[in-house]
Amino acid sequence: MSSIDRSQSVGGTRTYEVRTYGCQMNVHDSERLAGLLEDAGYVRAPEGSDGDADVVVFNTCAVRENADNKLYGNLGHLAPKKARRPGMQIAVGGCLAQKDRDTIVKRAPWVDVVFGTHNIGKLPVLLERARVQEEAQVEIAESLEAFPSTLPTRRESAYAAWVSISVGCNNTCTFCIVPALRGKEKDRRPGDILAEIEALVAEGVSEITLLGQNVNAYGSDIGDREAFSKLLRACGRIDGLERVRFTSPHPRDFTDDVIAAMAETPNVMPQLHMPLQSGSDAVLKAMRRSYRQERYLGIIEKVRAAIPHAAISTDIIVGFPGETEEDFEQTLHVVREARFAQAFTFQYSKRPGTPAAEMDGQIPKKVVQERYERLVALQEEISWEENKKQVGRTLELMVAEGEGRKDDTTHRLSGRAPDNRLVHFTKPEQEVRPGDVVTVEITYAAPHHLLAEGPVRDVRRTRAGDAWEKRNAAEAAEPAGVMLGLPKVGVPEPLPAVTGGCAVD
Repeated sequence: MSSIDRSQSVGGTRTYEVRTYGCQMNVHDSERLAGLLEDAGYVRAPEGSDGDADVVVFNTCAVRENADNKLYGNLGHLAPKKARRPGMQIAVGGCLAQKDRDTIVKRAPWVDVVFGTHNIGKLPVLLERARVQEEAQVEIAESLEAFPSTLPTRRESAYAAWVSISVGCNNTCTFCIVPALRGKEKDRRPGDILAEIEALVAEGVSEITLLGQNVNAYGSDIGDREAFSKLLRACGRIDGLERVRFTSPHPRDFTDDVIAAMAETPNVMPQLHMPLQSGSDAVLKAMRRSYRQERYLGIIEKVRAAIPHAAISTDIIVGFPGETEEDFEQTLHVVREARFAQAFTFQYSKRPGTPAAEMDGQIPKKVVQERYERLVALQEEISWEENKKQVGRTLELMVAEGEGRKDDTTHRLSGRAPDNRLVHFTKPEQEVRPGDVVTVEITYAAPHHLLAEGPVRDVRRTRAGDAWEKRNAAEAAEPAGVMLGLPKVGVPEPLPAVTGGCAVD
């Protein structure tokens, strides 16, 4: 089948594909982009289309040093396809589009639409305008036009959902360009957030993840310092909402009332992602991180006292400009003291447009690599030791879809524990659907997952499982779609594969 034939194979309707890079905020924005396009009459391109859709949308990230090279490489790959197919359109949005603006069309003149982080709702209009006027449309709003949650959404999971509570960030971390691209923090009204959650629960969703660039700073825009803890407690009063998570908080704003709300609200899960970035006070100061090692470890101690079984994860950057061996040893010290269940560790790389990119004392690659390997080895050891403590525990898992890459060959299923640990379990005789809940006993621990090799003790069919089954049946009658780049279909993971910026403070 030719490119032209394939793109027109869905009842003559124009097809779309969304390619997502970066953090959870971009993932959630892509759900909005998909919803907008479907509301405008487009349908998702078949699985494996690889750029053969009528409209290909790139939702970009700017936190990586080579993000622009990756984008232009992908755009170059599509150029000959577009040349062979009159009517095909390419759109570029997200943080890199907000930053580079007219540069994109100059370097890739075959791009039809460039839009920013603040005006994703304009995509269908811009595509139509580009088609009618036969010229590229570049429209970058300088401030938020409408909160993204007011837009149509095509969610990738029937049983777990992201819910954005704020956009933007008021911090000025020297390694991060996102505040310049996403703007100052803007909070949603609590009533609007809770109304969205209630609507999702009515559709069958049983787990939500509250999302923001600096999620626990929620309330600064509306003048209520305890707004986030109040929101967590309000989530606890929503009937049918079984699991509540949030990402990513900032140590500066992590107050005792939030810890109390987590401990006292049954459906708020015993999981916390608390970015560290560095254990050195000197490096934290250079990063403009408004906390120090003692403050950070104090938060961890309070969380563990209130929620003994909490799994705590973090972000760490190795090799920040000026980092000495002594500074790095301080990071290792915090890792040993905090005993993270998981750490997302990254070698520092320059983010164009950030103050850190121009700092003196850039660390040689060889030194950064050696430190990185030492950190990873230490964290692997700790992760394994912490996971071994789970052996013998009886846990309730929410069954997930697509989480276990070897499930088909091992005849297992996979699910997430309340603390978000990944558990592979023996497939029971009775039917189990994503979104259902099973009770298992942990029998084995690896550094990054747990096993429950015995029989499943209990299976609880849920409304979330019903919702998954209904959606799956409906989509079986339609052409398979293209994934939006979610971390995994099902329960949202605590972190994307990037750090140091968007939604990761």
